[in-house]
Amino acid sequence: MAAAARERAKVSRPRVYFPSPTGAERGRVRLRTLSVLRWLAIAGQSVALFLVYFALGYPLPLTYCIAAIAASAVLNVVLTLRYPPSHRLSNREATFYLSFDVVQLAALLYFTGGIANPFSLMFVAPVVIAAATLNLGNTLILAFIAFISVSIIGMVHYPLPWPVGEPLMLPQLYQAGIWAALIIGIGFTSVYAWRIASEATRMSAGLAATQLALSREHRLASIGALATAAAHELGTPLGTIAVVARELERGMKENSPEIEDVRLLRAQAERCRAIIARLATPEEGMLGATSRLPLGALLDDIAASYRGSDIDIAVTAPDTGTPEPQVWRVPELLHGLGNLIENAADFASGQVRITTAWTETQLSVVIEDDGPGFAPEIYERIGEPYVTSRPGHYALGETEMGPRGSLDEHEGMGLGFFIAKVLLEQTGGVVKAVNPDSGGARVSINWARGVIDGEEPPTTAPD
Repeated sequence: MAAAARERAKVSRPRVYFPSPTGAERGRVRLRTLSVLRWLAIAGQSVALFLVYFALGYPLPLTYCIAAIAASAVLNVVLTLRYPPSHRLSNREATFYLSFDVVQLAALLYFTGGIANPFSLMFVAPVVIAAATLNLGNTLILAFIAFISVSIIGMVHYPLPWPVGEPLMLPQLYQAGIWAALIIGIGFTSVYAWRIASEATRMSAGLAATQLALSREHRLASIGALATAAAHELGTPLGTIAVVARELERGMKENSPEIEDVRLLRAQAERCRAIIARLATPEEGMLGATSRLPLGALLDDIAASYRGSDIDIAVTAPDTGTPEPQVWRVPELLHGLGNLIENAADFASGQVRITTAWTETQLSVVIEDDGPGFAPEIYERIGEPYVTSRPGHYALGETEMGPRGSLDEHEGMGLGFFIAKVLLEQTGGVVKAVNPDSGGARVSINWARGVIDGEEPPTTAPD
């Protein structure tokens, strides 16, 4: 029964959709962005080339160098004519064009001194762009191409442009050091950029799911307020219709042909009044921000959906001799506490304990279960998006930047605790999760007094 109740509670949860990363999928990189960067590279390469050849008078194979720069310009022109500026590149397309940039840079450096040329540092740029926008596989492909290119021009290249009669011969050991610095620099910066981009993507997707969940709660609150207003406004005219119908019925003879119609009219009016009254009845998530409840009653109301024959959820409060706080039924509080109680009920062996406490300065809620506790492999990452220990459920791996596939619901994705934490922190709460020595898992939420039980509803703002 508890499982069935929990499934009913999940039916109306928001559905979160993420695109599936197929080969034809448009990625996050616009063609225009890469084209602009390539034009900047072309301009920089042209200025450097002509300064070295004409201003400094250093000899170099100008024709070959111009051909390498022209190849980039031709590619940009062709892509501009073929695609609109807003065209988004797939991972495969972006990898191909960035690989071209690496090879073009390698060709230009081959004719101008190889890795001894100070501009060999520019090998880092395409790989970092790939690491920040593409998946791990394509980033590794581009890094490998950069590694091969650096290695080839490190061994075979034209002399570095230098004054005639004063050849610059760098020691082999020094050139090996430059090669090692380039390889390590490319590897380190690409890994760093990929990790930062991966965390940002996960957080962005997790916050999007949070906003969807919160949007649902706000819609339910609006529906509840609308139902209450409708009951208030329509109750009087429907009552009048029922009274008039009753008077008409009393004034008719029992064998009158219209008496059945009048009785039907009165019955339908009473039915409408009952339906409106039922719609206006406060239910979970249907109260607006103007509603307040004692803290224990609020928790008991939220926990009702997850109780059953196999799960006992007990809400207890200390006898402090002071009045129990009256808290606001804001959507953030309802959904955040609901997610935590649902998680506890899912992992509990048979009991969930919800304990409230309050002082003059602080209000707290502690949710404990008698389950296995938080898994060791995720304990340090509790509260991050896409972290889950539910067996058989999908969560992001270390090599994935963002969610993939069509996900009908966010349950089991490692988003439930994250959403709860974000929503409760928006109400001013501080969320902590631990594995107590007594076993199970414990989540505590603490608020300063007056935040959720003040004269005005708590002010929330997205992170």
